[in-house]
Amino acid sequence: MIYINQVLQSVKDSKRIRIIEIEESYVYIVNIDSNTSMPKKELYSSLVMDIEQKECLIIADPFARAVAEDELSEVQIQKRDADWEIIQTYCLEHMNSLLKKNGREIQIKEIAEALNVTPTKVKKLLSRYWQRGMNKNAMLPDYANSGGRGKTKTLRDDKVGRPRRVTVNGEYRSGINITDEVKTQFEHAINKYYRKTNNYSLKDVYHFILRDFYSDRYKENGKVQYRIWESNRIPSYHQFYYWFKKLEDPKKDIEFRKSAKEYELKHRPILSNSKVETNGPGTRFQVDATIADIYLVSSFDVNLIFGRPVIYAIVDVYSRIVTGIYVGLEGPSWLGAMMALDNMVANKVEFCKEYDIDITEEQWPTHHLPEIIIADRGEFEGYAVEGLINNLNIKIENTTAYRGDLKGIVERKFRTINGKVKQKAPGAIQKEYRERGDRDYRLDATLNLKEFTALILTMVLHHNNKIIDKYPMEKEMIAESVIPTPINLWNWGIQNRKGRLRTVDRNIFRLNVLPRGKATISRAGIIFENLPYGSKRAIEEQWYAKLKNKSIDIVYDPRHVDKIYIPNDNGTDFESCILLESSQQYKMDFLEEVIFLHQLRKELEEEERSKQVQFMINTDTMMDQIIKAAEQKKKNAIHQPTSKKEKLAAIRENKANEKQMNREKEKFDLSPSITEQDAEIIDFTSKKKSEEQPEKKSSSSLMEKLKQKRDEKYGKNK
Repeated sequence: MIYINQVLQSVKDSKRIRIIEIEESYVYIVNIDSNTSMPKKELYSSLVMDIEQKECLIIADPFARAVAEDELSEVQIQKRDADWEIIQTYCLEHMNSLLKKNGREIQIKEIAEALNVTPTKVKKLLSRYWQRGMNKNAMLPDYANSGGRGKTKTLRDDKVGRPRRVTVNGEYRSGINITDEVKTQFEHAINKYYRKTNNYSLKDVYHFILRDFYSDRYKENGKVQYRIWESNRIPSYHQFYYWFKKLEDPKKDIEFRKSAKEYELKHRPILSNSKVETNGPGTRFQVDATIADIYLVSSFDVNLIFGRPVIYAIVDVYSRIVTGIYVGLEGPSWLGAMMALDNMVANKVEFCKEYDIDITEEQWPTHHLPEIIIADRGEFEGYAVEGLINNLNIKIENTTAYRGDLKGIVERKFRTINGKVKQKAPGAIQKEYRERGDRDYRLDATLNLKEFTALILTMVLHHNNKIIDKYPMEKEMIAESVIPTPINLWNWGIQNRKGRLRTVDRNIFRLNVLPRGKATISRAGIIFENLPYGSKRAIEEQWYAKLKNKSIDIVYDPRHVDKIYIPNDNGTDFESCILLESSQQYKMDFLEEVIFLHQLRKELEEEERSKQVQFMINTDTMMDQIIKAAEQKKKNAIHQPTSKKEKLAAIRENKANEKQMNREKEKFDLSPSITEQDAEIIDFTSKKKSEEQPEKKSSSSLMEKLKQKRDEKYGKNK
């Protein structure tokens, strides 16, 4: 239900309206925040729906006050009474016409003429009347400075609840009751301000409530300003906090203020554990990577600091034993994960011996395949995992992004490793941000990659024999006095539980974890990434003699482009292909470097191609100019009266003549050439040069004969 004189506030834009009349299925409203506001017609049902859907909130009337007459000045009373008389005498009897848009302007103009004022003056009076409550005190000139600020007012209803203990000017302020409308305002503010990523505090939200619902709005220098009401007309912070706790939804608050991932990661109820999903060793392995909190130096020069290594670890969920480890510079990527998987099936005695650590088979007995691998989405979503799934029957379970808690066992192991590294190793990161004057811990780097790997292996061996706190022990384990260390749990699980452990040949495993690609068989060889390869089998079966190019599946190690491998159909062995002589320059490069060089070449050629087009256009233009000049010269030449037959018959002779003339131009003269000049004849009597000059002698009698023969042919001597 809605009522006349009720005030509503829009949730979308905080616009406040007053209902001034209800007429059958329509209502008339005015905007109480505008300077002047004429009535607007709205559907009754539409307004009710907005309230039910909480798009509009019912708020306290900002102009409802108890004003004592003795607190008003004579000017205020006189002004109020005069304006009220105008409303009573001239406006109320025409209210039906003034509510409707059609004819309103005419009616206002008639009232203005009767009062001898402008229509704008009448509009302002009507707006004040409608906006401020449609009563006599609505015509007071300025509510902001009236009403006896600081004095106790007589309210209609007494406030319920605990009396306030703080006094203002020696008197208690009663405050307001928290009605359903006020609760709705609280809920709206909590959803709008508190449950946002801005992370506003409850105090901030309370201030927003006062600003939006319990303040006067006015403009100053063209900007909207807010004046909070007296304390006896607003809810207190303690009231808001009390109802906030009643409306509180911790799950929703964290999801909206932080994120759903944050809630799932740090605040969700923990009612289970990882071991519940396993029935023995090898059921589930968790794999993850982290960047170690330490800086290392080069093994070639201890003065060269090269950065932080990557650690990949694989842990059995049931026993918590580390089944695979990789410390290196690959990753986090598939290459790093591939190295950890390769170590998972490796013999750990031989592996530790590479780092001068002697162990027995019983100290680290893992070299098996699991049933399921739990990993991040990045590395284990590519094409390379198909070999694990299809050929080795290993299921891959990818966790969602930013949910490290789903691999809690291996994540916890990383925290332990990094904690120990910070305590012991030089060059470890000591704190996130260094202060001025602090020594740079990177300068303390001492360990190289091999030494750091040995350090990690020492910690792994310690972990495998360390008691696991809060491990969910089974009754049978307790009865058999099993100490919950990873080694004991692994061995007990193999003997007493089903488990899913399997073994595999290491080369076959590598064949399945190496990245896969497509190569093309052509006459130039087996082409992969523009590099030609050859193999014994290809020559024997005459692959290169085929007329059509053929695509073939291969596996490759991007760190070693010297070889690629063609898996055989049975999946148990492979054919090795060697890089051909023409591309031996790339033998020591990584595949990424080779691809980069080829791309760079294409880019350079593409840049040059546009210049080549311009060169071709310029060349065509010059050729056209030369041809046109020759055509014009031929057109302007004097044509001899010879027949076509005579012209064609003279080609051989003309060529001989032309060749002889070219020889004269093209001949080499290695001795210095002295240019002979004709002597000048001077008349000593007149001191002038004689105009008579001797005839030039031909430098070649043969040329003279050729010219003579040519003149005879064309009839010049006749």
